[in-house]
Amino acid sequence: MSWLIVAGFLTFFLGLALSIALHELGHLIPAKLFGVRVTQYMVGFGPTLWSRRRGETEYGLKWIPFGGYIRMVGPFPPRPDDGGKLRSMPTGPWQGLIESARQASLEDVRPGDEDRVLYRKPWWQRFIIFIGGPLMNFVLAFALFSLVFMGFGIEVTKPTVAKVSECVMTLAQEAQGQKCGPSFKPTPAAQAGLRTNDTIVSFAGRPVRTWEDATRLIRSHGAGPVAIGIVRDGKSTTLNATLIAQDRPSLADPTKMDKNVGFLGITPLIVVEKQGPGYAVGRMWDMTARTAQALVQFPQKIVGVYEAAFGGAERALDSPQSVVGAGRLGGEIAASKLPLEGKIAMFLTLLGGMNLAVGMFNLVPLLPLDGGQIAGALWEGLKRGYARVRRRAMPGHVDIAKALPLTYGVVAVLFVVFGLLIYADIVNPIRLTG
Repeated sequence: MSWLIVAGFLTFFLGLALSIALHELGHLIPAKLFGVRVTQYMVGFGPTLWSRRRGETEYGLKWIPFGGYIRMVGPFPPRPDDGGKLRSMPTGPWQGLIESARQASLEDVRPGDEDRVLYRKPWWQRFIIFIGGPLMNFVLAFALFSLVFMGFGIEVTKPTVAKVSECVMTLAQEAQGQKCGPSFKPTPAAQAGLRTNDTIVSFAGRPVRTWEDATRLIRSHGAGPVAIGIVRDGKSTTLNATLIAQDRPSLADPTKMDKNVGFLGITPLIVVEKQGPGYAVGRMWDMTARTAQALVQFPQKIVGVYEAAFGGAERALDSPQSVVGAGRLGGEIAASKLPLEGKIAMFLTLLGGMNLAVGMFNLVPLLPLDGGQIAGALWEGLKRGYARVRRRAMPGHVDIAKALPLTYGVVAVLFVVFGLLIYADIVNPIRLTG
C-alpha cells in the first residue's frame, strides 16, 4: 500500500510541474510574440537539474518544483534624471537596493535590444504578458473540471427513495447506530407506505424535479398532513403522510441546526451522471467565486492553520494547504479503495482546484506576484489615457522598481506563511478519511 501512496504523491508533483510549465508558457508565448527578449524559461527554483538552449532562450528544470519563471530583459526603466544612466553612488539603503536591482536588470540588455526590453513595451502588451500565466491556470482548471464532469460524471442525488427509515431517532441515536425497537415510533414515510424506488414527483401539490426541491418543500412544510405524488413501477399515485417536526443540520451550514423542520424519513438515491458543457461552465463560475471568497478569508484561515500546527486544534477541511499537503492527498487518493475511475476523477479534481487557487492567488496586486505587474501596467494605461484626454504630455513608464522594498516584505511574509503551511501539512495534515 505504501508504494501506492508514493506513486500518488509523485503523480501529483508531475501534474504540478506540468501546471507550472503551462503557467510560464502563458507568459512566454505573448512575450515572444511582442518581441521581448526572453533569456530563460525555467520550471522550479534553485540549482538547475537540466537545461538546453534554443535560440536566445534557455529552457530548463530546477530541483525545487514549487514554482517557475521566465526571465525577460529590462523589466525596470533606468533613472530618467540621469539621461538614461544609473547613479554610481545611490543614497539610502532602500535607494541602493532599488538601484542595484535596476543595474542587474539591465545587464542582459545587448546592443540592438533597445526596443526589446520589457519596460518599453506598451502597457497593454505587458498586461497580456502577465495575465497570460493566471489565465493559463484558469483554462487548465476548466479543462480538468470539464473532463471530470463530462467524462467521468458526478454524484447526483435523485428524488427517488433509496431507503425508508423504519423509526424516528434523534441525531445522537443515529450516530450511535441504534436499531429500531418497540419503543420507537415509525417514521412518516413508513406510515405513509413509501417504498424503495418510489420517485417523488410532487409534494403538497407542488412539482418536484430534484432532490433539492423535495428537501426544501419537506423542511418548510413543518409538522402536519401532506399529499405526496409518486411514480411507482411506472404508475402515478398519491400517498398521504403526516410529517413530524425535528431539529436537523442546516443545508447551508451543516455545523448549525435548523429548528423544528419537517421530517419524512427517507434516504435519496445517489447516482453518477455525466454532465453537459453548460453544467461545467456554471460550476466553474461557482468554484471561481468560492475561491475568491476563500482568498479574502485567507488571513483568518491562516490563524486556524497555526492553531492546528502548534495547538493541536482540529484541522478544518477547507483549510489552506501547501503543495506538500496536496501531494499527501494525492497519495491518499492513490491508496484509497475507490475504483480506478474514481481515483482518476478525484486526482483531476485536486489538480484542477490547485490550478484555480494558483491562478486566483497570482492576481493579487502585489509584487512579486503577476498581479503586481498587471496593476503596474493598468496604472500606466490609466495615466496615459488621462493624459491623452486632457492633451497633456505623455507620462513616462511606470517604475515598478520603486515597489521593490514592499516586494521584499511580501516575499518575507509569503516565505513565513508557506513555511507554516508546509509544517502544518506534515504534523497535522488534511486527510480524506479519519
